[in-house]
Amino acid sequence: MKIGVSLYSFHGYSSADSLGIKGCIDKAKEFGCEGVDFVEFGNGLTHEEYLALAKEYGDYCKQVGIEAVCFCVGADFLNRDLDEEIERVKKLVDIAAALGAKCMRHDATPGYPASVKTGRSFDVVLPILTKAYRAVTEYAKTVGVKTCIENHGFFAQDPDRIEKLINAVGNDNFGALVDIGNFACADVDHAYAVGLTAPYAIHAHAKDFHKKPGTGVNPGEGWFNSRACNYLRGSIIGHGDVPVQQCIAALRRAGYDEYLMIEFEGMEDPLKGIRIGVDNLRRFINA
Repeated sequence: MKIGVSLYSFHGYSSADSLGIKGCIDKAKEFGCEGVDFVEFGNGLTHEEYLALAKEYGDYCKQVGIEAVCFCVGADFLNRDLDEEIERVKKLVDIAAALGAKCMRHDATPGYPASVKTGRSFDVVLPILTKAYRAVTEYAKTVGVKTCIENHGFFAQDPDRIEKLINAVGNDNFGALVDIGNFACADVDHAYAVGLTAPYAIHAHAKDFHKKPGTGVNPGEGWFNSRACNYLRGSIIGHGDVPVQQCIAALRRAGYDEYLMIEFEGMEDPLKGIRIGVDNLRRFINA
């Protein structure tokens, strides 16, 4: 497996008054990463300006010698006009292509906090989500980009829901972005969930969490609740309670041998957290 990092992990360092996106790409290369994931960065830009900036960042990755792997974007097919949202997400596919990214992850619905309770079961809205994901991935295939759903946002987070959606869409251009840590938010056993979704993986994230049971007192700043109100706090890879090495084994068992991208959400300085996480993840992969 190849190791990379999501630029999301750099948090404030990616702002223009700090390292900026290009500076974070430089740091990723310095830490030994082979690829980076991009998150949305086009606030206030026209579509043409967004495309031009994406090409600039993609070209910079090539210059540095690092791969632009995935473009991760938000979407909401349950609370917005469906046809308009499909067209909006298709335009983001164009941004992924301009970056030179091989895949794009887009949400089904934001989930937390807006849709913790949607009033509709997953099975009820599955036809809506199927239509949307199929339309987007059919377009993405024409420009050489694969699309995927990540297990995050509470509503579309459970491994069985991801499997249902992927099989309902039924397109070989669409699969899963398996985040080994995010299953904690749905209170699902990590190794079980990774084992179930790994056969559908076209991309993967490495994330770790500190965990405390919801039966205890709220630990305070930095912690948030899972769906079942257990307490979670982002950690450096290898410092938390997620069975990272077992999840890597589950991915391997399913034949996955692509990128494993760090998403750091800890309270430590991101540069330190990412650097240690890369070193630990390399040890786990090589163990």
